[in-house]
Amino acid sequence: MRSSTSPAEAENGWGPSGIREVTLGQVLEETTRKWPDQEAVVFADRDYRLTWREFSDEVDRLARGLMAMGVRKGEKVAVWATNVPSWLLLQFATARIGAVLITVNTHYRTTEITYLLQQSEAENLFIIDGFRDIDYLGTMYEILPELRDLPRGALRSTRFPHLKRVFFLGPEKHKGLYSMPELLAMAPMVSRDQYLQRQAQLAPGDIVNMQYTSGTTGFPKGVMLTHINILNNGFRIGECQKLTSKDRMCIPVPLFHCFGCVLAVMAAVTHGTTMVLVETFDPLLVMASVDQERCTALYGVPTMFIAVLDHPMFGKFDFSSLRTGIMAGSPCPVAVMRQVIDRMHAGEITIAYGLTEASPVMTQTRTDDDLVRKTETVGRALPCVEVKVVDPETGREIPPGTQGEVVCRGYNIMKGYYNMPDETASVIDGEGWLHSGDLGVMDGDGYLAITGRLKDMIIRGGENIYPKEVEEYLYTMEGIRDVQVVGVPSRKYGEEVCAFVIPREGVKLEPEEVRDFCRGQIARMKIPKYVVMVDSFPMTASGKIQKYKLREEASRLFPEA
Repeated sequence: MRSSTSPAEAENGWGPSGIREVTLGQVLEETTRKWPDQEAVVFADRDYRLTWREFSDEVDRLARGLMAMGVRKGEKVAVWATNVPSWLLLQFATARIGAVLITVNTHYRTTEITYLLQQSEAENLFIIDGFRDIDYLGTMYEILPELRDLPRGALRSTRFPHLKRVFFLGPEKHKGLYSMPELLAMAPMVSRDQYLQRQAQLAPGDIVNMQYTSGTTGFPKGVMLTHINILNNGFRIGECQKLTSKDRMCIPVPLFHCFGCVLAVMAAVTHGTTMVLVETFDPLLVMASVDQERCTALYGVPTMFIAVLDHPMFGKFDFSSLRTGIMAGSPCPVAVMRQVIDRMHAGEITIAYGLTEASPVMTQTRTDDDLVRKTETVGRALPCVEVKVVDPETGREIPPGTQGEVVCRGYNIMKGYYNMPDETASVIDGEGWLHSGDLGVMDGDGYLAITGRLKDMIIRGGENIYPKEVEEYLYTMEGIRDVQVVGVPSRKYGEEVCAFVIPREGVKLEPEEVRDFCRGQIARMKIPKYVVMVDSFPMTASGKIQKYKLREEASRLFPEA
């Protein structure tokens, strides 16, 4: 632990210990006090601009409305929406009253939202009308028909026994749902004293966020993160980019993902940086936002940067204001990084690596790192975080230049998986080390390169897909006897999903039938792009399936993925 404090750390309240024990609400108050009239949130494609003072006031109004509705400390509030303005307000409104925000993947469909609501025991849900071809409202009426029949405030469901309230993130009225105007109208019913009394009950070590991830094994799990976890991680992420209150950050990554709600939002709020949001990624809108708002930082997975660079209208926009940002989610090709630096002027772009379970960043490159380190490594450990590479069998640290499992320990490690103590114990050992399941090599200077995965996680465009989850769903298809899902390398997304299927005897299955079975039931990103019919799987002498051979076969069959 360091004993000195940098000027930036001192200005932002981070003392010699390097770790602050404060709540999201307290940090937002500090930022508002320092820069009350500076822009906090901007949507360039609509008339939406809030200063820090205005943003904080809107957060308070929404928080008091939630209290008036009966939302208690510790209740969970799930948000199933794109990057709409209210999403950001909810992130802080829930934090200010001690509620736990649950981030919901916008790609979720019937099976997945049902699972999340049941496993999380969420008492509250906020939704928009839908996203792309997914009808959120229709889905909720399908899985929760009581919404149409029971009066609001009297919701009772045997399928979702904990769910009390469903809200619509808009002015429209829908049967069984509260609208935003109705919620905000309740705010005056909670006095300032009641509001302050609630805040006095909060502690920095309280859980403030639950982010669902496939983690290192199994079905999606609710990663429980505290104020300390995500605030300190966000601050350090911002420090690696040298963010200040003069920076303007373009955020086209989804807020439901830790990339959006921590790497972006927490880094911005702890530095007074203006957030320029894009509701859903669109390269044209990203370019227009950077140009119009003179953004100095840009976030995205490599495929997003590629989409911008390859856009036919790229040359019509001015990127000269860009300086830094983060590229994460999958390895960055050298040619892409070079173009981001040369053509987009982001010479101080950084790379970050981590897991949701680590709040999420463990390592990050710095603004002055060279091109080799920005493309061949994922940087070095953040301050106040320990990262090492160990022998997967013994758990002992191994020498630099040797491949092993990446593990991490520090303030940033999650409280655990919600209602899953065994799964928590399987990834956090007795000494507090989080086992990532990733293979890596660390050099003598502490720079880490990710070389593979112990487990079989597929990462498609920055989204984690666990094969077992897709396999379990495909097992429910009548014509399938057995199935194994693997990743296939993809130039565009990093990896694509491939399913090897053994049909039942006498059944003739076509790949499109398998994909049709998935549509509308699991997220689009999880639907196998490739389906291969086989008679058997490669096995070891002991009867274990050799997935690595399936991956090799998939790569041979689909080299142009």
